Amino acid sequence: MNRSVLDIAQKLLRKHKFAKAITLLEGRSDVYEDNFDYYLTLGIACLYVGDAGSAASYFQKARTIKLTDTRLLLGQAAIYLRRGDTDRAVRYYLDIQDNDPNNKTAAGAMDFIRTRGDYGTICRWVDSGKIKKFYPPLGSNPAIVKGTFFFFCTAVLACILILRSVQGKKNISSGLRADLASVTLNIDEKKHAQQTDLSGSVYRYLLTASQITASYDKALAYFQEYRDNAAQVELNRIAGSNAAFAIRQKARLFMSYLKEPTFDTLTDNYTYKEVSSDIPLYLDCYVSWTGRISNVDTTENSFRCDLLVGYEEMQRVEGVVPLRFTVVPTPPIDGEKPVRILAKVNMEDGKLILEGKAVYQSVNGSLEVKK
Repeated sequence: MNRSVLDIAQKLLRKHKFAKAITLLEGRSDVYEDNFDYYLTLGIACLYVGDAGSAASYFQKARTIKLTDTRLLLGQAAIYLRRGDTDRAVRYYLDIQDNDPNNKTAAGAMDFIRTRGDYGTICRWVDSGKIKKFYPPLGSNPAIVKGTFFFFCTAVLACILILRSVQGKKNISSGLRADLASVTLNIDEKKHAQQTDLSGSVYRYLLTASQITASYDKALAYFQEYRDNAAQVELNRIAGSNAAFAIRQKARLFMSYLKEPTFDTLTDNYTYKEVSSDIPLYLDCYVSWTGRISNVDTTENSFRCDLLVGYEEMQRVEGVVPLRFTVVPTPPIDGEKPVRILAKVNMEDGKLILEGKAVYQSVNGSLEVKK
């Protein structure tokens, strides 16, 4: 029996093939005019690819047809949650709980907002994709269901292979990423962690001896966990503090061990609000920020522009930051589309600037980097 285009699109959603579902449905707008399921399906697909503007438009059309559908309310609540408008998101979640008291997605979102719903955490969840756990559920993925049996049959073999590699993984987690003997604090340095003579010097961070050693220990631990951004923050704190000269020198040497990340390997992605509030603390950290560009200045060997942070949906600018690439991006950044950049934090004349390292810009406007 022939299936309708809407049925096919809904199956594509369950397979997480959102772009295909959008393309299929957008070509049938005349056929499905005033069809609630059509607008809802399109809105959910757009939400999952990161096109919150189109999702909001389709959800609003669906709302004119039916007001109390749980999946629709979840979608609209998710859009407000992404923007950090938690008050409005909560209203939608309360409406859901009135109609569906046992809805786990709404309950989880309410708990998230209550315990961790600050704007910085929301931005990090949007960047990492974790926010999708509060999107309308898609149902079981047929491809995953089919693969479950195969996975079960191969689990024993996989376990054997994993067990053989456990020792190697233990070595990594035990601190063998690199030999840090040359930058580890000795007993005497820990005992005399503070600079004894503070006259004639200005320190950005005044720390106690225990705070200095604790911060240094954190940097060591973060490094072994491949959290180089977090290690950089601790080392910056020490380098700008009243720590003893020998400790500050070791902190600067330690910085040379840190590696440049990619979009996929970046951890501890700090927000614009965090970085701009204390630029020296985040110097040489890497950030993955979204937005749009303006004021482009291109030469043969460089590319400069302003990054309008958070302006990817053209609703709110968190900040304007100069962005420069010493190697011109290929292909060049399209100023008409949203962009995600990977950049290193720097400072000139006391102001924040970004040294661009990589660019991601998709044809459909999604800022979710394909892995």
